[in-house]
Amino acid sequence: MRLVFMGTPDFAIPALRALARAGHEVATVVTQPDRPRRSRASPPEPSPVRAEAQALAIPVLAPESVKEPAVVEGLAAIGPEAVIVVAYGQILPPEILTIPPRGCINLHASLLPKYRGAAPVAHAILAGDKVTGVTTMKMERGLDTGDILLQRECAIGLAETAGDLTARLAVLGADLLVETLALHERGALEPRKQNPADATQAPSLKRADGLIDWSRGATEIADRVRACHPWPLAHSWLHGEPVNLLRAEVGFEGRTPPGPRPAPGQVLEAGEAIVVQCQEQGLVRILDLQFPGRRAMPARDAVNGRLVRVGDVFGHPAPR
Repeated sequence: MRLVFMGTPDFAIPALRALARAGHEVATVVTQPDRPRRSRASPPEPSPVRAEAQALAIPVLAPESVKEPAVVEGLAAIGPEAVIVVAYGQILPPEILTIPPRGCINLHASLLPKYRGAAPVAHAILAGDKVTGVTTMKMERGLDTGDILLQRECAIGLAETAGDLTARLAVLGADLLVETLALHERGALEPRKQNPADATQAPSLKRADGLIDWSRGATEIADRVRACHPWPLAHSWLHGEPVNLLRAEVGFEGRTPPGPRPAPGQVLEAGEAIVVQCQEQGLVRILDLQFPGRRAMPARDAVNGRLVRVGDVFGHPAPR
């Protein structure tokens, strides 16, 4: 099948590779323009998908806006049978949606209609879900509202971060996309409408979403640490400085020392893990963390360096 592939981050690379291996003709790849990716001050770099397309010797377009008339005309001239969209990062205009006779097909990292939007993996972990998956969908004007083509489930690991899960879903989704196109070519797909009543939203996370509220339950806090890795990173404040919490787990209950109840965020133990008080008898064990100007480190190194001590209290920044 002659295709145009649209994608930008690492998540889209397994899908691009799988389509090429399956014998589809990927005529052109459309991706986001080169931008600073390591920091705002770093030089512009190609997107991961652009680098992969160049390695596969596939022509690349990287317009600032896919709505530009020249871009629409160029895609129409290519004459794709289908347009495949995997985390491209721009909403397609109606003029592009109507170009391919087999439609525009999107690979989405959730079991739609749950978690429509830019951050479905993080929101699934934040919600404490045990199962998620991938969906192929026929695109329409709404955001992730089109007919479902195929879906595949997978369990969410107890210690799995959003980054870990995203990488696993990318591989699962690539296989599902190849299966979707094979059935499409045979006319064997049976699209089904999404139920709007079951829809939930999954907007991009902001830095503030990573701030830990130690008055919450241990499971909720551990899930937030996982959901915010690698972005925006869960964080708290200690000794007037922000500290990134990279890995954490629920601790054993019932180990609170005698006397007055420790404050939420108070460090109760400091050893191989940093044990922190949260809601009621709940405990969180911090396993890896990062202080300003320092590399990520295991809890033991932070304790040995006297960066964290028993009795310290993690919390919010002091008001200005």
